[in-house]
Amino acid sequence: MVSVASFPALRRLALPVNWRRVRFTLIASSLWGLILSPAWTTTPTLVLMGRTVMVGLVLMLVFGLFERWPKRLPRWLARWVLQVVGVALAVPLAVLALYLVNTHGDSVPFWQQETRMNGFFTMSMTAVLFAPWIAMSALMRQRDETVRSQAVVFERERSEMERKALDARLRLLQAQVEPHFLFNTLANVRELVDSGSPQASTVLGSLIAYLRAAVPRLQEPATTLGQELELVRAYLELMQMRMPDRLQFVLHADETAQGLRCPPMTLLTLVENAVRHGIDPSEEGGRIEVRVRVRDGRCRAQIIDTGVGLRDPGDGLGTGLSTLRERLQLTFGGDAQLRLFTLEPHGLRAEVDFPAQRNPA
Repeated sequence: MVSVASFPALRRLALPVNWRRVRFTLIASSLWGLILSPAWTTTPTLVLMGRTVMVGLVLMLVFGLFERWPKRLPRWLARWVLQVVGVALAVPLAVLALYLVNTHGDSVPFWQQETRMNGFFTMSMTAVLFAPWIAMSALMRQRDETVRSQAVVFERERSEMERKALDARLRLLQAQVEPHFLFNTLANVRELVDSGSPQASTVLGSLIAYLRAAVPRLQEPATTLGQELELVRAYLELMQMRMPDRLQFVLHADETAQGLRCPPMTLLTLVENAVRHGIDPSEEGGRIEVRVRVRDGRCRAQIIDTGVGLRDPGDGLGTGLSTLRERLQLTFGGDAQLRLFTLEPHGLRAEVDFPAQRNPA
């Protein structure tokens, strides 16, 4: 079987014919035949419609031909002009070919028969009047479809660029959090070493084990609250070894919250802030309570400490909490909140509220 693909020249001239275009041509040509049928008293309506359909298909092919050929046009000639003029010029040629085929074998040529010549002129004139307008309407419809398809492509590209920009922003913010947390933790270990505490070696071992589990997760765009709670527990156990007489902690979390999505180090940032700025500066120490609840499609996490609290509420959020707030906004599209509340007689409650979304596997 020979295909168009076997001949490069034919493949280059392949016409953009599709079912939608063919269907439109069939409908328009059939209506054209129905309109002409009262003047063709000697020709059955179906036969006349068949002839107009043949002419219409030829004009459709001409329209498609000039859509692709020639590949390059002079600057002064628009392709749509070439298509419309080509269809108009092809009308008499197509009708002439139709009459030559239909009258082949007649003893008298059709141009010598008044009835047939009238039919030839009627069919040619009506086609010349309407075919270019139909071609124009097809071009307008094609242009609108092109604009719509380009708009869809542009919207898809814009969404992809926004997603990439969001990912890059999250990565940047995450990179700011990593050294902030690690340097603070290492500073705590250094204090033990400088003071000659016998617990320094044990704390350092616990820190190494903790970092082996925590650092790989720092690069992930999202984690689960269950993983966050594991890191929080490991961190608080580490800090409790450094100050066993001044730090107590407790964790409460709904079972349904374990698999919920959240940015890495969401809870850990709040807990580390409570230890460093609440419990550590207090001579008596204090207690940290972590609560995670899921209600009505929302997740609310609270970190409550009985430390010194906010010394100057006007100072606003520190670097870690400001970065966390921005990461929450980026991750949940603005549908997240981070709030701080001063407790009496002293202490602080940090509260995070965000949509309860399952973390994708």
